[in-house]
Amino acid sequence: METMLSPAAAVRALVKSIPSLTYMLYPLQCLSQPRLQSRCLDVVRAGSTNLHLAAEGKHLVSIARRLAVTGVIPHHSGKSLLRKFCTVASEMVSAAVTKKRIGTHNGSFHCDEALGCFLLRLTDKFRDAEVVRTRNQQILDTLDTVLDVGGVYDPERDRYDHHQGGFHENFGHGFTTKLSSAGLVYKHFGREIVGKELKSLTPEEQEVVYVTVYKHFMEAIDANDNGISQYDTQLQPRYIESTSLPARVSRLNPDWTEENTEARENEGFARAMQLTGQEFLESLRSVGKVWLPARSIVAGCLERRFDAHKSGEILVLDRFCPWKLHLFDLEQETKVDPSIKYCLYQDDRSGSWRVQAVSIGPGKFESRKPLPEAWRSLRDEELSQVADIPGCIFVHTSGFIGGNKSIDGALAMASKALTMS
Repeated sequence: METMLSPAAAVRALVKSIPSLTYMLYPLQCLSQPRLQSRCLDVVRAGSTNLHLAAEGKHLVSIARRLAVTGVIPHHSGKSLLRKFCTVASEMVSAAVTKKRIGTHNGSFHCDEALGCFLLRLTDKFRDAEVVRTRNQQILDTLDTVLDVGGVYDPERDRYDHHQGGFHENFGHGFTTKLSSAGLVYKHFGREIVGKELKSLTPEEQEVVYVTVYKHFMEAIDANDNGISQYDTQLQPRYIESTSLPARVSRLNPDWTEENTEARENEGFARAMQLTGQEFLESLRSVGKVWLPARSIVAGCLERRFDAHKSGEILVLDRFCPWKLHLFDLEQETKVDPSIKYCLYQDDRSGSWRVQAVSIGPGKFESRKPLPEAWRSLRDEELSQVADIPGCIFVHTSGFIGGNKSIDGALAMASKALTMS
């Protein structure tokens, strides 16, 4: 006897045969009687009102017909098959209801929607949800959340597009950059994600991390997607920047030398989600576990700066940590005046001390007050004699950093440098 699939197995086989993985693909043509076909469609419609899945049935009739004609689905008739079919349909509708679906556009993808989808799948509401990539508005309307397509920003309905006219949403907290879909998702779900990843932090610390991750990671993605330059563009750039996260995501799209298929595109998008998501999590954990403790150290030393030197312009770190960005932020937040000119810290490997001139701003190479020109490029005893300070080790040729064997010697170098041009 020829082996045939059960109705349940046939439905599952039919679902697997659809590359787009849309949910309910009903084999209506397996029912030989039009009256039973109509009744089945009514049942499906009644059972899937919230998903509007029945509208997709017509697209699948031809596939169902082929399965029926080839005998994959047996041509039973009567109540038995109707009952089995309705049971399978009910089970699949129930599964579809519990499985959330995230919608975004198909075609070329970008950093913002790839990251936005990754972030949504970290939340309780959309944990491990399926991602559906389409521009078909009828399908988008059936999905639980939609980002970067659809022309609607409505967090009450979980719609997060930023392309529509009149959209000017920003993150708040003093930021003015227009949000992308990733920024919108982070604005509404970022606190939850921070709380899940950094459970040991206090609510106040989590809030600091939430804002800081936007500043150090998310804002650049928003600006890039919205075509906002980091600097004024009157001058030509000195070099090409092609290693940014958006640039790397762009390279995951199918290129012109290969066949641009839906499967290839979706494979690239899955890689983009993973790439952007892992970099986001690395940034988040770095802020919470590296940046935040360092900020606490710098803040304490900044409060005690007049204990280190009467000028208040020399910062002495209790222990080395990343300090530059914290110093700029804290100076601005606490309105430090005069500004810090030198930061002193111990080299963990050699035990000697460094005197580093503070730059004029984040990412800048120019120093507020470089170490004296007369000291530059000198080393050891020669430098100690010229500076009239024992224990000197070196001063860099640009004057941005120097060294001394002891903290007292390093403090003497910084103190004397304040008075020299």
